[in-house]
Amino acid sequence: MSLTRHIAFICLIGMLTPLARADISAEIAEASAPLPEGVPEVAVVRLQALLNRNLPDAEWRAVAEKLAEAQVAAREPEDTLVLLADARVRQLPWAKFWRAQAFAGLKRWADALPLYEELATHEGSPFRGAATFGAAEMLRALGKREEALRKLNLLLHDKEWAIRAQLRAAELSIEMADAANAQRLLEEMKPRSVAERRERRLLRGRLELILQRPERAIGMFQALLKRPEGAAHATLIAALFGIAEAHLQLKTPEAGDDVIEQFVDLHPADSDLPLLFAKLDELYRAEHKPSRNELEKWVRRPEEPRRTFARWYLARLEIRGGRSDRARQLFSDLRRTGIKSPAIAPAFLEFAQFEVEDRHFDEAIAILDDARLLRPEPASLARIDFLSAQAYYLAKRFDTATAAFEQIAHSNSPWARAALFNASNGWLQLGNHARFLVNYSELDKQGGDDEARANLRLEEGLMQAAKGDKKAEVSLQQFIRDFPKNPRVSEVWVALAELAFHSSPPRMDDARKDLARAAESAPTAAAGERADYLSIWVEESAGGNETKVIELAKRFLEQHGLSPFAPEVRMKLAELYYRRQDFANAQTQFEIIAQQNPDDSLAERALFFAAESAMSSMGEHSLDRAIVLFDQVVQKNGAMRWSARNEQALIERKLGKTKDALALYDEVLKSDAPPSEKREALCAKGDIFFEMGGSANYQQAIEIYDQLALDKNEPSHWRNQALFKKALCLEKKDDRASALETFYKILEDETRPYGQRELFWYYKAGFNAARLLEEDSKWQSAAAIYERLAAAGGNRSEEAKARLNHLRLEHFLWAD
Repeated sequence: MSLTRHIAFICLIGMLTPLARADISAEIAEASAPLPEGVPEVAVVRLQALLNRNLPDAEWRAVAEKLAEAQVAAREPEDTLVLLADARVRQLPWAKFWRAQAFAGLKRWADALPLYEELATHEGSPFRGAATFGAAEMLRALGKREEALRKLNLLLHDKEWAIRAQLRAAELSIEMADAANAQRLLEEMKPRSVAERRERRLLRGRLELILQRPERAIGMFQALLKRPEGAAHATLIAALFGIAEAHLQLKTPEAGDDVIEQFVDLHPADSDLPLLFAKLDELYRAEHKPSRNELEKWVRRPEEPRRTFARWYLARLEIRGGRSDRARQLFSDLRRTGIKSPAIAPAFLEFAQFEVEDRHFDEAIAILDDARLLRPEPASLARIDFLSAQAYYLAKRFDTATAAFEQIAHSNSPWARAALFNASNGWLQLGNHARFLVNYSELDKQGGDDEARANLRLEEGLMQAAKGDKKAEVSLQQFIRDFPKNPRVSEVWVALAELAFHSSPPRMDDARKDLARAAESAPTAAAGERADYLSIWVEESAGGNETKVIELAKRFLEQHGLSPFAPEVRMKLAELYYRRQDFANAQTQFEIIAQQNPDDSLAERALFFAAESAMSSMGEHSLDRAIVLFDQVVQKNGAMRWSARNEQALIERKLGKTKDALALYDEVLKSDAPPSEKREALCAKGDIFFEMGGSANYQQAIEIYDQLALDKNEPSHWRNQALFKKALCLEKKDDRASALETFYKILEDETRPYGQRELFWYYKAGFNAARLLEEDSKWQSAAAIYERLAAAGGNRSEEAKARLNHLRLEHFLWAD
């Protein structure tokens, strides 16, 4: 914003329109009477009704002229352009003037400029001075200050326009840091009205600013604000901004924000609130510890639209302070506000960008759809459309994203070129190589630089590699030949290394060579990160040197701690520590994963193994810590929650808290836990009663083991374990015959549900059965058991053969 005023053209209204002298002039005067009274909207309605009558052309043109003026004053420039497109008036000078005014109102500076310049060349035209001034304003808006200044110089001797031209020329000189010319103009001018004198005082204050005399500038601005009578609103706002700028020069932004906060507090519905809040935000950014008090107060108060802007800028402050949850809440409240103005469309855009960065793509898309309903300015709408397409792309909805990028690419959007590039990538994602080549050629025709073309070629190769396309290696090698000096060539070498690593069989030597070439090619940050990541897996696949893999993983985390690969690398590091029984370091790494990635799928697994590590360590409070960690797993309500409950129960058993353990096992048994977890809980519950001892507890354990053993669908491991433990209980109850029969039941069960014989409990049952028989001096029967065990062919068969031979020798059991 210019510190003096918005670029405005409405000030010209009412000065230049000689009404057609026709019989309808009285009706026109009556209909347009609200216009000079400051209510142009009423004049528009009345003049439109008059125009809709079946008027002769001359009268129609007279009404249309006054209606165009009223529409521009009512800020309805689109309607003005429609009205003046009519062939009856399009080429008339006054129609060109109001079309230029309408274009200016829409900020279509380039469209307004030629109309103003055409009118400015007409000698004796009543529009000449206004058009020259308008042309200067357009040039200024287009950043052509020198040309604008030359236009204004043409008006310095025009009685009607001289003062306004001097004021604007002085302002331009200040913007161009030409203090001498600005000072000369301000001294030479002789303002006639109070408003002109106030504006000159404002410009003198701004002149002091560029002369680095902020204290004197503040004095001038404050004097203007203390006596605002006769000053234009834009002049007062510019004075506030001048004070803010002065305090920024003095490095006292806190004092500058006080002045604007006081104004906003008194004027909650001021038309320039968007600019005032933007300036406040600039001041807050310059402060070491900006105060949030005023923004918080305005958020609580109901006055609108101040409350809406306060929510927006407080959300910005919260984001900068790292308080994302509060920022999201403020943005959400703003989104639900009843204020539906184009001025808050940028707030919706910021909210959507915030959600995109948090990878909430669907929410971002919905916010951007709401933003479009606010009818934002073209520049904001272009940004909204581009960000929406990006969100669809990041959400992997490539068909929608690519169509949106194509539409932007073939529009007059400032994002058209970037959209064409992104559309090309979209076609690659969709596997449409023909459309990719069409866009590639179009970029080439547009005079695209080599880097853009190279990036597209690189994306083509990388996409092929990601999809396992056999052409990938050829495409990437061709890229290296065509663009050997490209700054991203290192990324190609890393991609080739990945292809070699993932080939079948893996080409480890090629992978290492490609990684070495990447390191020699001035690697980009992305290439360095990915190469360091791949090196870990290459080294691990080689086997035999866990220490080196650990060092590579630690180095990766030190250098790329914020990488998306970091959680996976940390998990590998934790697993390596766990495998080496370095439980303390394993627990630390697992817990870091859970803390840094609470919503990631790795978090539950990491918490679980952190707890397992704590259980396995020898720390004084390690079991207590393990219980806490397992409980956190349960709270996540994921797939491992019942495994965690069973592990908690096991710890309670170790701590001698039998009742607590039983309560946890019962929780699992009554839940929707998978069968495997329920089997573990049921068996462990039986173990507790067995460990407690006593006839009643043994009987309760037997009943529990029977539940496992009687289900023919149970895996043999669980069934045999249950039968074995039941047999031990029977033996403890001195029911040796039933114990023997139960042990033997495991041996005779040759039907295995999962095909492969279960041998662990099979051998334990067999040796225990033989022991019982030996203790009862049933040597022949014991020998038969050992023969059966020896024939099983498992890891204890030799032990069984040795026991059989010993028994035969000792008790003369050799067959005839």
